[in-house]
This record gives sequence, C-alpha cells and structure tokens, in this order.
Amino acid sequence: MVSKEIKLSSEFKTQTTKAIASIITFVLVYILIFLLSVALTAACVYGGVMIAITIPRLFGIALGIGLASLGFMVLFFLLKFLFKSNKVDRSNLHEITKKDEPELFKLVSEIVEAVGTSFPKRVYLSTEVNASVFYDSNFWSMFFPVKKNLHIGLGLVNSTRKEELKAILAHEFGHFSQRTMKVGSYVYNVNQVIFNMLYDNDSYNKVVQEWASASGYFSIFVIIAIKIVEGIQWILQIMYGVVNKSYLALSREMEFHADEIAANVTGYEPLKSSLLRMTLADHSFNTVLSFYEGKISENLKSENIFKEHQYLQNFLAKDDEIPIVNNLPEVPIEELNRFNKSKLVIKDQWTSHPSTEDRIKKLEATNILSEEYTNDLANELFYDIEKTQKQLTLELFKKVKYPETPTSNSLENFKLEFEEEFEKNTFSKVFNGYYDSKNPIPFDIDAHKVSGSKNSIEDLFSGKIINLIYDAIALENDIESIKRIAYKTVKIKTFDYDGKKYRQKESNALILKLQKELEEVNNKIKQNDIDIYNFFVKAEDKNNTNRIKELYSKFFDFDEEYNSKIEIYTKLSDKLQFINFNTPFDQIKSNFRNIKPLESELRDGIKQLLNDDSYTSEITKEMKRAFESYIIGEIEYFGHERYFDDNLEVLFTSLNGFGYILSRGYFLKKKELLDHKVSLLESNK
Repeated sequence: MVSKEIKLSSEFKTQTTKAIASIITFVLVYILIFLLSVALTAACVYGGVMIAITIPRLFGIALGIGLASLGFMVLFFLLKFLFKSNKVDRSNLHEITKKDEPELFKLVSEIVEAVGTSFPKRVYLSTEVNASVFYDSNFWSMFFPVKKNLHIGLGLVNSTRKEELKAILAHEFGHFSQRTMKVGSYVYNVNQVIFNMLYDNDSYNKVVQEWASASGYFSIFVIIAIKIVEGIQWILQIMYGVVNKSYLALSREMEFHADEIAANVTGYEPLKSSLLRMTLADHSFNTVLSFYEGKISENLKSENIFKEHQYLQNFLAKDDEIPIVNNLPEVPIEELNRFNKSKLVIKDQWTSHPSTEDRIKKLEATNILSEEYTNDLANELFYDIEKTQKQLTLELFKKVKYPETPTSNSLENFKLEFEEEFEKNTFSKVFNGYYDSKNPIPFDIDAHKVSGSKNSIEDLFSGKIINLIYDAIALENDIESIKRIAYKTVKIKTFDYDGKKYRQKESNALILKLQKELEEVNNKIKQNDIDIYNFFVKAEDKNNTNRIKELYSKFFDFDEEYNSKIEIYTKLSDKLQFINFNTPFDQIKSNFRNIKPLESELRDGIKQLLNDDSYTSEITKEMKRAFESYIIGEIEYFGHERYFDDNLEVLFTSLNGFGYILSRGYFLKKKELLDHKVSLLESNK
C-alpha cells in the first residue's frame, strides 16, 4: 500500500494545521451566532405571546405572530444548510460494469489496491478530456462514510497511454487514501456551509417575501430579520475569506500529495507526460466541438468525435513540430512556457491547483522510475473502443437541436474541411510566428523613404526578433499586474520581479522603469516592421507593381477605423452588464434610455458591414436575420416590469455579431497583406 509509505511534507502539515485552525475559528463564531439567535428566537416568541395576550384582537395577534416569526427567520437562515444537498449532474454520464469492460475494471482494482482505498460504487464514462472521483455530498457526509464514484472521460482515454491513464486514476484515488486528507473534505464542507448562507439564498428569500406579503404587520419584522441576516453575512464574509484561503492552500498541497501517490504506483514519467499533453488534448477536443457547432445549420453531426479528436491533436502537434510517438503527441516540457517571458512572480493564494510546471518539478524530485512504462494506448483497455466511442458520440449529439434530421460526417470529409479552414485562418510558416501575436505597427508610409537595408528574410523573422515580441507582451502584462498591486486592487504586500523582492509601495517606481523598457522594445519592433516594409517594397520593384504599398495603406486605414468601431462594441457591452443583476425597474428604464446614442452608432456600423461585399461570406444566416431586425429602428427591451427576451436576443446577437465581424475583418485584411508578401517571396525565388 503506497500511501502508507509516503511521508507528509512539512508544508502539507503546516497547511493542514492552518486549515484545522480555520475550521475551529468558524465553529466557535458560528456557535456564538447560533446561541445568540436561539436567545433572540426565545425572546421574540415570548414577546409575541405577551403581545397577543395583552392585545387580544386581530391587530395584537398579527403583531405577536410577526414578532415571533422574526426569531425563526434568523434561526432558519442559520440552519438551512443542513437540508442542502450537492448532487453531481449525471445526465452526461454513461454507466459501465465489470462485465462491459473487464480490462478497465482490472486496472482500477490494481490501482485501489496499490493506493489503499475502496473500489468505486459506480464507474461512469463521459466524452470529456477529464477524470474524477466524485460523490453526492451534504453537511452530514462529513460524519458518515460516503461511497465514491469514478468518472472517466473518453476524451482523456483517447489522449493517453495505459500507464498514463493508470497514473491519472491513481492521483484521483490518492485524494482519499489517507485520513489526513479528510481535513480537506472538512474545510471544503465548511466552505460550502458559508457559501450557502452568503450566496445560495434564492429559496430563503422567496419564503421570506411570501411571508412578508401575507400581512403588512409581518413585513415590518421581515425587514428587521433581513437587516440581522445582513449583519451575520458581514461576519461570514470575513470567515469565508479565512476558510477559503486555508482550503485553497491545503488543496494545492493535496494535489502534490496525490501526484506523489501516483508516482509511487506508476513512476513519475506517465503522469508527467500526460500533464504535458493535456492542454493540447483539451484544446483539440474543444476545436472539434466548435467545428460541429458551426455545422448545426447544415444539419451535420459526427459519427465518431473521438476519431476526429485523435486526428486533430496529431495535426496540431505536427503543425507545432511536436513529435508523435505511437499516434500520440510527445509534448516536450519546453512547450509549457515557450512564449512566457514574464519576470513577475506572485504567490497566488486563490488558486486550488498548482501550476503544471510546479507539479512536474515535484514529480521529478521523487525520482521514482517504472520499468513497465510502455507505449500501449489506453484505448486498448476497452473491449470494443470504437463501438463505445460511437455510442457516446450519438448521445452527445442527441442533445443538439438541428433544423432538420442531421446526417453523419465522415472522418475524411472532416479532415478536408478542417484543413481547408485551417489554411484560411492561419499565416504562412515563412513568418516564423512573427504575426501570430502582433499586427503590423502603423507608420507614415508617404513620409517614409525606402532605405537600402540589406536585411534578409531570415534576419527579419529570426528567433531573436520573435523573442522581442514576447518580451513586449510579457512587459505589458507585468505592468498591468503591478498596477493592480500599486492601486491595491490585489492585496499583496511583497512580490518578486526578475529575482528581486519588491514591496507594494515600490510598485510605482518599478512601473516607470518597466514602461521605459517597453518603449525601447516597441521601438525596436517598429523599426523591424519598417525594415520588413522596405524589404517587400524592393522585392515588388522587380515586378514593377505598387501593390504592397496599397495593401499597407489599406491595412493602416482599417486599423484606425477598427479602433473607433470596436469602442462602440466595448462601451455598449459594458453598459448592458446591469441585465445580469437585480436592478430596480426605474433604473432599468433609465439604463436603456442612456444606451440609445450608442445603439444609433451600432446600427450605422451594422449597415456599413451589410453593404460591404467583403463580409458577405462571413455573416451567418442567424446573424443577418438579427442585423436586419435590429437596423429597422428602435426596439423596446423592457415594459410591464419584465424584460422582452426576444428583443434582447436580437440586441445581443447583433452586438456580438458586430464585434465578431469587425475582428474577422481585421484578420482578413491582415491575411491579405501577408499572403501578398508570401506570393512576392515565391515569385522572387
């Protein structure tokens, strides 16, 4: 049993102690509030009875009942979490048994025996790129044993080898293998109790409002009860921060601990290689889903989404020059932070999981190797994996509403369509990724004299130049992060930058220093952009055309126009945020009146898009219908104390469509310019 062999780290013990202290603090505070609430309830009941006896009329009885209810409303607020159950939604899960998948169940048996925990109550499959051990929980699950269930996503199986899947499942079961891990469960449940009283109050508010509407006398005491509850919530808000911080700190240590358990079961390499592949696997699966989301109007669905997922993760890996071993990408650790040039180090106290990089460092430190690590795929554990994949694909697409009966897409057709779309939406490799995260920086073409620069295409798009771009991105992000520290938006006393420790009050001086560095880097990038322009102007001179200058001018004009138009989208989106919150009726009406000038600008912008032939193929049927409905004239979104949902849908479809088409237009103008550069290079070879 490997869990008994693993010693808890000093950091794990420290965080466990802090977590226990936070639980004890909460319990003491809660008991004090509860006892005061009981005393209040007793006093209210006694006072209510005395009022009813003293004033034996309808008025007195109503007043007495109202007063008595005050205490019960506060008491019920403090106890309602006892009746709350957190059930996991299983509508997307497909249960399997040992009879269905004997090899998989054999693997799970080996894991639970090695880890020292119990076999799951039920085993489920889903389409996800994920695995988890879960159970339905409530307050009482802290005191009584609960049988766990195992969930395995076929997207994960599709992206792993046998030993990698074994390591991932060993990690999940590792969370339940030691009694010390129970502390995490207690902290989690205390967190849920506080969350219930702070934010999960819809049912409680409904009951209280119904009670208040029963009588004007009752409403007086409801208002008082609400004020008392708000005071309790103010105290709980403080407790939530304390308990949540300790829970998240312990959760991070629990992840390291579960990783170590997995390393003891399989060696550290399987979990390491699967961690490195997960971002690619997840992105690939979501890309396939997005592809079919765009095919709903064409009534097209997948026959086996996992075949397409497997193809796509290998296609994207090859595009990034990641090696493929036995039909799976072997993602190197260098890929993790290839473009992350940030020098800012802030200890994130509000994340539940450590970074992949930190997890891999800890795994490698175990130095536990396995002689059994092979390249056998996890899919081979299943009796008939293709049949299972098709079944889950069918269940996934059953939930999609199609205009007509859908037809199944073949893998070959998916490949052809995806590769065609990919080609249309990516830039040539000749630029070495130079334009992937930046746009040509505007400069005055007419005032610019073409120099006799002797830069080669290799110099202009060298690795050194690419690094400059990511240096600039990192500096921009770091400056924004440090500004949040300087303005105390993020409450951090100290942080590290480039290996040096800084205090919060030193932030402003560091910001000025970094802004100067950013300006210098951006000037170098801009000069390189000008050198690129010179290079292609000279390349075009051989063909006696002036197309490159025309495309640059066209792009710079569009860049300026884009900035002003996208501002309409941004401002209107911000001003419509009130719809997501409870807002007084008068304020809702006022808000809609205030956005009318912006709506007028939006309508003008949409009309221009509809009249521009270059966007015809980009505007979907749904988008066009919304655009045409929206530009007719002013629309009412609220009346008779309710929102008009159909009209709001027209507004948001038009607004989001406007933002999308603008961004799409920017990309197309940029691609037009870059594709012409490629054609010049080919013609001048």
